[in-house]
Formats: sequence, structure tokens, C-alpha cells
Amino acid sequence: MVKSSLEGRTVLVIGRASGIARAVALAARAEGAEVVVAGRDPDKLAAAYEGEEVRAEHVDVTVDESIEALASRLGSLDHLVTTASARARGLLPELERDALRQSFDTKVIGPVMLAKHFAPRFTEGGSFTLFSGVAAFKPAVGYLGVAITNGAADFLARSLALELAPVRVNAISPGVIDTGIWDALGEEGKQQYFEHFRTHNPARRIGTAEDIADAVLFVMTNPFLTGVTLRVDGGEPLT
Repeated sequence: MVKSSLEGRTVLVIGRASGIARAVALAARAEGAEVVVAGRDPDKLAAAYEGEEVRAEHVDVTVDESIEALASRLGSLDHLVTTASARARGLLPELERDALRQSFDTKVIGPVMLAKHFAPRFTEGGSFTLFSGVAAFKPAVGYLGVAITNGAADFLARSLALELAPVRVNAISPGVIDTGIWDALGEEGKQQYFEHFRTHNPARRIGTAEDIADAVLFVMTNPFLTGVTLRVDGGEPLT
């Protein structure tokens, strides 16, 4: 029997206890990885993964000391995935400097600091996966803050691929994905929003967290893939 390329490997997934981060963690665990999940509320993470043989740790990607402490506790690892984000949505007149700073701090500067502190801890064949997003490739009114943050994350993946080599660095760029993030629109509003994208994108469907998790597993385990932003968006930027 051929072993999975993740079997026995240590995978760190940073993010919430739900949605994409959870799908990635469970997919990696199903492939035999030793999974560590980390976020600002490790107790909530531990409760969410109860019974899944997943270890929960604390980290705040906007605090360097927190990142350094996590790296010290974990020692070596094989793969790091960060899904952490703070979205600065809104029209230009509504955008606040603090929201933009938080967005960049979480999704761009945070990964830079993760790379800095974890760089010497990656094992041979290790990888670092971060997240961009469809707004980087298809700007839309009301998403300026999201677009420039994701654009920076996209470029960061390529820059880190050179800086961290031979550790592989890639980014995932999701389109509209059915996670709890859209629940704030209300059930009717959410369905209308999804219907618009479902009927306009070439894939004719809304993405799932599992679609993204499959993509993350691919970039983690393909040993000749680095410096790439993998767009898993149903072809939305084409429309």
C-alpha cells in the first residue's frame, strides 16, 4: 500500500474553527497528517475539533511575539497554511484607515512574520500556503480594500517562494464559497447573492469549503509547484 504524502507529516492550519480552515484541517487529517490548528481562541478551536484528534494552539498573526511563541512550541513542521483574514469591505467614502491596516496586518504582514519565524523550522519538502482571493483579479465597487489586500497576498506568495526556497510557497485564490461568512446577508439575501454568481460564472455553481481544501492539499503535496496562485473560483474573473 502506497503511503499518502501527508501521512505522518505535521500540518499547521491557522484560522477559524469553521469554513475553509476547518475543511483544510479535516482533509489533511483524513490523509494521515498530524494536524495542529491555531487561532486567537484555542479553547473554542479545541471544542470545535473535539474527537477529531486535532491539537489546538494559540496564535495572533498580528502579534510577532505570539507567532514566535507558537513556532517555539511546535518545533519543526512540514506544512503551514494560513487562512486568517480581516476584510475591509465598503465603498471608498466608508473605508477607515484602521480597517485597512487590520486587513493588511492579518493577511499580508502576518504571513510575512509567519514566514520569518517558521522558516528555519520547515522540514525537507515543506510548504507554506497562504490565501489571496478573487477580488485581486476582478475588482468590484465596494471591495477596494479586499482587492488590494488580496493583490498584495498574491504577490507575497511569489516573493516568499524565492525567499524561502526550497520551501515551497503558494497561494489559493477562492471565488464565492458557501461558508458562514455570507450568513450576515440573511437567508434571502444570501440566496440571491449566490444565485447571481451561480448563474454567471462558467462553473454554474457556488464553491464549497471542500473545493478549497482539495486545492490546498494539492499545493501542499505537489513537490514541483511553487510561486503559484491557484485560482479556485469557478471562472468568475472571466465574466
